Amino acid sequence: MSANLARARVIHAILERQAVKYGDRCFLRFGDQEFGFATFNHMANRVAGGLQNLGISKGDKVAVVMDNCPEFLFSIYGLSKLGAVQVPINTAHKGEILAYMLDHSDSCAVIAQPQYLERILPVLPQAPKLRTLIVAGPAGEAVVDGRQTIRWADLVANDGSYTPAEVSYADPVAIMYTSGTTGPSKGVLTPHNLPITVSERLCEGVLGDQDCMFTMLPLFHNGGQVVGCLSALMSGARLVVGERFSASTFWSEIRRSGCTAFTYIGSVLPMLYKVEPRPDDRDHPLRVGIGGGAPRDIFHAFETRFGLTLLEFYGQSEIGVPLVSDRAHRKAGACGRVHPDYVARLVGDDGLPVGPNRPGELLIRPEKAHIIGLEYYKMAEKTVEVWRDLWYHTGEYLSCDEEGFYYFVDRKKDALRRRGENISSFEVEKVINSHPAVLESAAIGIQSGMGAGEDEVMACITLRPGHELDPIELIGYCEKRMAYFMVPRYLRFMSAMPKTASMRIEKYKLRLQGVTPDTWDLQQSGYKLRK
Repeated sequence: MSANLARARVIHAILERQAVKYGDRCFLRFGDQEFGFATFNHMANRVAGGLQNLGISKGDKVAVVMDNCPEFLFSIYGLSKLGAVQVPINTAHKGEILAYMLDHSDSCAVIAQPQYLERILPVLPQAPKLRTLIVAGPAGEAVVDGRQTIRWADLVANDGSYTPAEVSYADPVAIMYTSGTTGPSKGVLTPHNLPITVSERLCEGVLGDQDCMFTMLPLFHNGGQVVGCLSALMSGARLVVGERFSASTFWSEIRRSGCTAFTYIGSVLPMLYKVEPRPDDRDHPLRVGIGGGAPRDIFHAFETRFGLTLLEFYGQSEIGVPLVSDRAHRKAGACGRVHPDYVARLVGDDGLPVGPNRPGELLIRPEKAHIIGLEYYKMAEKTVEVWRDLWYHTGEYLSCDEEGFYYFVDRKKDALRRRGENISSFEVEKVINSHPAVLESAAIGIQSGMGAGEDEVMACITLRPGHELDPIELIGYCEKRMAYFMVPRYLRFMSAMPKTASMRIEKYKLRLQGVTPDTWDLQQSGYKLRK
């Protein structure tokens, strides 16, 4: 690849080209706010200028703690222009996990909405490298714990002038945190070419500049930021960003905005399908949905009822989307076929290939440069561990039929997934084990019935001798220390856990036992979690 082409395959260069091509034609709509391509680019320039005035330069890490909003997108494209690295953090994180991500990422600044300051300020002593807080909302200049705090309005109070950085497709654009199993969450150091390749792959032949993409997925995840926003930008399509998913308002927003495509995770489809059927279920402009995890049993029924096409894919933050579907090649329950940019294998626990329709761990190898993550940031051993024998080990079991279609089966690793959020069993257990009454715990996933790979969290717990613990007390303890989606739905108190000879908890036995008669269910308790 030539140097010029390498410099062209960076996300801010795509924005700049589209701004020249489409000018003030509407690109982004959020609520009642609208921004043309050129205006969007100018706002990103003003962010770049403001950050550069604060000393942010190429390679610096800047955390972003915001709900879906235009400022989120202005920030990540402004950072890209400087060659700086965005660190999007799930807004539900708090306490030790939030402190860990801010510190481990080496973030020197954080851009946050005011409502999240109450979570950020208490953990600042644990993030000594973080020197600047930028508040995307009303706030006066102040010094908090030795850090400078400035308002968003002051950050962008410039004419958009800045000194561009030399950025290539191989340079990092983001650190995306993904769940850990036997340790803390891992930060995937993502090169520019990865999200660009993902967007090309998903929108090729699907989206054009007459389309309108709707995404309600969080921008701190690739589903919202890449599959939704970058795909729309690269296609020249309009983009409508929702604050969050709502089954009751989804179709009215689609009709009002004239959206022709949308992004989804598997759990979204059952929630839309369970809404009482209406005579006007097909009276909308949507023609395609792009996502993963659509439940097999409602796949065709959903398409028929709402008159659209679902295109499934399989991906991870580390590798992009190696398995994809298209209009001519798709099956209910399948997450796609191997894209030519990758080589894939399914192997048994002995490392040998498995035959058709038999489950095996999915191994992936890229055929092009920089279409996968560069490394787990500051975790060399974890990087080497997952890249064994020149293959990336996904830690997930899939099967493949005779026609080359892949089907998700189960997770090999202990990571969980709930409502589209990756959850670290290690981090759930760490919080529960810190309770004075708990001796040890094991967090496992229970299939939720909300789509392929969707779990409910179950915690199996052994108490210290002579201690008692009310389930509601433990839930409240967890709620204060972890994101709401990590809080277990099921609690099972056990006198002892099944263990190996080396005293490791045998989680597979707990998963096989599932929800037992003595299991406590949060949903049946009447207790309401606060988000």
